Amino acid sequence: MIYIVFKEDLIMKFTCETEKLSQACQNVQRAVSTKTSIPAVECILIKALTGELSLTGYDLEFGINTSIKAKVEEAGGILINARILCDILKKLPGETVSIEADERQLARITSGEAKYNIMGMSAEEYPELPSVTGGFPITLPQDVLKEMVRQTIFAVATTDTKIVHTGIKIEIGERIIRLIAVDGFRLAIRKESIDYEGDTLSFVVPAKTLAEVVKLINDENSVISLGVGKRHIVFEIGGYSVVSRLLDGDFLNYKSAIPATGTTSVRVNTRMFIDSIERTSLIISDKITSPVRCLFNDNSIRISSSTAIGTATDKISAAVTGDAVEIGFNNRFLLDALRVSDTDEVKIDLNGAVSPILILPPENDSFVFLILPVRLKAE
Repeated sequence: MIYIVFKEDLIMKFTCETEKLSQACQNVQRAVSTKTSIPAVECILIKALTGELSLTGYDLEFGINTSIKAKVEEAGGILINARILCDILKKLPGETVSIEADERQLARITSGEAKYNIMGMSAEEYPELPSVTGGFPITLPQDVLKEMVRQTIFAVATTDTKIVHTGIKIEIGERIIRLIAVDGFRLAIRKESIDYEGDTLSFVVPAKTLAEVVKLINDENSVISLGVGKRHIVFEIGGYSVVSRLLDGDFLNYKSAIPATGTTSVRVNTRMFIDSIERTSLIISDKITSPVRCLFNDNSIRISSSTAIGTATDKISAAVTGDAVEIGFNNRFLLDALRVSDTDEVKIDLNGAVSPILILPPENDSFVFLILPVRLKAE
């Protein structure tokens, strides 16, 4: 089939660096829907403006937009299937790429000797991204947000019937930002000081959104800006705007879930505790589940496990104050919390064999991890 494109029929034409366009499209593609009955949201919206391109991906709940420099000969826009466009851009041989589109929504992509003719869609069929305006601007270092998400996202619910628990709650006020995640078996809280003097804010962001925001962090010394509306939030990060809906619902009253006092306090080397749990968990698998037993007593922790395969025991030193406690845990839940603890030592507060435990830094509460125990059978 031969396509003839007349100049007067062009609705868009531009040239830009192949690598920059490819990288931008790869990032924007993360917000493109792959399971939808709406063809338009399987596409990337390309708008050629004066001296730049605007690229947008949006799945009706989560969207990413960015701009890159380009030589624009004809301003306009088109929708091109995101997967096809990204695959083509990754394989192009030339340092620059030219894309032009005509009134029939036929896009011609040229780079070096490679040429593609791809049917697109009208840019007018694309849904409009929500706008988030007003409110006090919130900024914090990118590396701080990255660490805060890393230290909470592991505790987000994946199968909870309450959709609100599939997100991370963010509380901002009194110059503190706090992230909270819960999945019914554990709770993770991470807080940091922040330069913010506006109204107290509380909202829940889908975990997927925060995971994608973290992936866009490319300069940890820069800041990220947050704009919060009634139903949506926008993150401005490294030339990208990430817009997401907020989750509705009653989030767990996490403050009431945290025990006020404990009868036993333990300080232990984080790495040593992780290694010991990993050793005794070698006989535990997805098919052969069993809790790890931890006996906190006499300035030591005795860790053991028993399954149909056999038994494993280990013992490490620790500073134990208070009553002796033998308690059982899901080994994965315990390891998840310890692995994101960013201190050489952790403090563990216990209140008997059937109450949740708390894992904290030795000297403050910048992070708090709560884990429900598993009831042990008599040996």
